[in-house]
Amino acid sequence: MEAKLIKKDALAEVVKRIAGQKLVYAPVKDGSRVNFKYLDQGESAFLDYGNSTNAPKNIFFPQTETMMRYTRTDKGNKLVSAQENIDEMVLFGVRPCDLRSFKLLDMVFDQEKYSDPYYVKRRQQTTIVAMACRQPPSSICFCTSVGGHPYLSDGADILISELDDNEFLVEFLSSKGESLAKLFGSLDDATDTSMARKNELSEASAAAIKSTIPATEIKPWLDENFDHPYWDTIHQSCLACGTCSYLCPTCHCFDIKDEVTGDDGLRLRTWDSCMYSIYSKETSGHNPRPGQKQRWRQRLMHKFKYFVDNFNAISCVGCGRCVANCPVNTDIRKVVSDIAKL
Repeated sequence: MEAKLIKKDALAEVVKRIAGQKLVYAPVKDGSRVNFKYLDQGESAFLDYGNSTNAPKNIFFPQTETMMRYTRTDKGNKLVSAQENIDEMVLFGVRPCDLRSFKLLDMVFDQEKYSDPYYVKRRQQTTIVAMACRQPPSSICFCTSVGGHPYLSDGADILISELDDNEFLVEFLSSKGESLAKLFGSLDDATDTSMARKNELSEASAAAIKSTIPATEIKPWLDENFDHPYWDTIHQSCLACGTCSYLCPTCHCFDIKDEVTGDDGLRLRTWDSCMYSIYSKETSGHNPRPGQKQRWRQRLMHKFKYFVDNFNAISCVGCGRCVANCPVNTDIRKVVSDIAKL
């Protein structure tokens, strides 16, 4: 592993140099919001942000993707093409909470027995440049309660950490990351002092996160209380809008459908949400989750029980997007804390 120092005002040009050679998916200012998108030629990334509105999972698990194309003939359907070509990409400026979400999505899409070729190919083709959270949006985030940390580097190819007002520490953590080193230009080597400063800031950043939840403590209660009266209380204001699912870095429900025009067809995979009334409806017309009570229970149970049962990990990274963007102010932190008191 190499560690280098770079001036803050030089980093924007580094992103542009990388974008001149590869597709770059990075945060961009969009009015009052920050959203990840593919950079257009000459477009600058916006790296001075707390967290983006949208989670960058879209780079690996697109909201809509083509699984295959086919043409109908007299002899049946003819496959025209399957998975589309995927170019090498760079995900630049991802925060540690979203970085951790990729490890959780890997557990679903990249298992030894079940491997999703669409997701896996994008992961293989992508270099991840993460940026530590020196000043996390502590009013809503709670990453340290669910196994995360504002300076987490696991899964990153490069980690960039702010040291002071005009300097970053750049750590090249993998062969993928090292392959981009030349595009960073001539950099000074990190010193023991700069590494110590990073560790000091790391501890201060984690200590600044005051919002905490008893994320691991509620599992025994969830195991035993599927029919508890508490479930009658938390869903009543829910609009079933799906905002929490679509902004969540770890939600991964999807639907598959065919769209046909004339003799030509596409098979598409699109995001779905367990909060929608039709999500679990069967072809018989029966719906095992007929109301928002059952759907809200499913969402919480999946995050803090079912995923733990299957993968020994909580399927929440504490980013706070669902807290900040729920139109009726449902706060998952309060829900978890209330359950812990039952």
